[in-house]
Amino acid sequence: MTGPTVSDEALAFTPGGGRIGMVMGGAFDGLLADAAARQLSTGRRIQHTVNEFESQVCGLPAGSAVEFLVVPAEQFPAEAWPLLLQRESIAVTASLDGDVVTAVAVATAESASGAARDALEAGRPVSLVGEREIVTVVTPVPRLVIAGQGPIADALAAQGALLGWRTVVDPRPANVVGHTATLSSLDSVVVMGHDVEMSSTCLMAALESGAGYIGALGSLAMQQSRADWLALRDVTDLTRVHGPAGFDIGADGPAEIAVSVIAQAIAWRHDRI
Repeated sequence: MTGPTVSDEALAFTPGGGRIGMVMGGAFDGLLADAAARQLSTGRRIQHTVNEFESQVCGLPAGSAVEFLVVPAEQFPAEAWPLLLQRESIAVTASLDGDVVTAVAVATAESASGAARDALEAGRPVSLVGEREIVTVVTPVPRLVIAGQGPIADALAAQGALLGWRTVVDPRPANVVGHTATLSSLDSVVVMGHDVEMSSTCLMAALESGAGYIGALGSLAMQQSRADWLALRDVTDLTRVHGPAGFDIGADGPAEIAVSVIAQAIAWRHDRI
């Protein structure tokens, strides 16, 4: 979809008419379902004007022009799927002959050119719409897993939301294992809590994940207790752990602590520390 804003939403249809995902609150699902039901061998560019009902569902003003690309799975490059699963940024170029999608190509920052390459290098999602092609730059949204609860966890979640990160707060070790399983180098985990076993279990899950930033809140004594707990389980390499987490800015209170931790996570992601 192209329009006033760039969305990370997507919608897929199965041959039997099943739906996976949603676009703009489902306002255009019927329109797209009709296009998918034709089961054409090549994709189509659909240009549409938002009506009053759709406006109330999706929040776009009635009369706004929106565009969609409906592409059959067979026409979508197979190499795109592993890149998306690995949460790599990609540029998807749909070549057009009128409203017919004649070809679809995928490029990474190393292989893209022009404005697409600039957007990929900046990590910026964008749709570049031309008469002969539409380039959609897809970039992953950083995730923040906060293993803990309380005022500091709430302040960290608020900071993550301010940055547009996908944030989850959960103190339960079993759940944290699931939350961290698919993390990548873009993502962050912050572990807190006064229970050594629970917080250490969460820290072990973070270390087993692909998270780029791992922060552990707590005193030096708590850091050592967690290290001892992990060592008893043959986990001794803690070089990825920033503990106590956060830059030393003299933080006082949950909000300032959250700022120091998130600033450190950002600096780590941009190779500044």
